[in-house]
Order: sequence, then structure tokens, then C-alpha cells
Amino acid sequence: MITVSDIAKTKIDQLKQESHLTADYMIRVSVVGGGCSGLTYNLDFDNEMKAGDQLFEDKGEKILCDMKSFLYLCGTELDFSDGLNGKGFSFINPNASRSCGCGESFAV
Repeated sequence: MITVSDIAKTKIDQLKQESHLTADYMIRVSVVGGGCSGLTYNLDFDNEMKAGDQLFEDKGEKILCDMKSFLYLCGTELDFSDGLNGKGFSFINPNASRSCGCGESFAV
């Protein structure tokens, strides 16, 4: 399962409203090759479920993830920080064995 923190849910709702997205838009999380640690997180909005997608719901947010990415993201929580040390979404991934200093990429 992939979950969202309370603060991430608030920010997602705010972004959907600012972008005038309809209620059928979901969060799509995925993993792509790249970054200094080998794998990079990707986060976007999507209104279509594709073949092989996994669908999760947490705190009223629907989260889509392709099966390949889910193998890396199982148990991950999507969080958001707006503190002095950086602003943006972050992935709290129990499967990551290491991550880069900026938190943009990881390895398993």
C-alpha cells in the first residue's frame, strides 16, 4: 500500500483546486531510472487508470502506481514539507537502502 500524510493530503487538495482539476484526477506515483543513486521518484496527477496499475486510497486520495514502480514503493508514505530545509513532496520509502543528499533519488 502507498499512503499520504495529513500535510501531503492538504497540499494535494490545494494543488488540485489551484489547477482546477476535477474530482476524477488521482495522484500517480512512479519510479524511473536516473539521479545520483540510480532511481528517481515521479509524482503527477492523472485521470486515467492504465492496464496493470495498482490503485490505493488513503485519506480520500486515490493513488495510482504501475506494477513495476510498486515493487520499489510498497509501504511508502507520501509526505510534504514546507520548512526551512526544503519545500516539497518527499517519499518516505522503507525499501530504500540509500538516498542522495537532496532526497531526489534512491537505491534499493
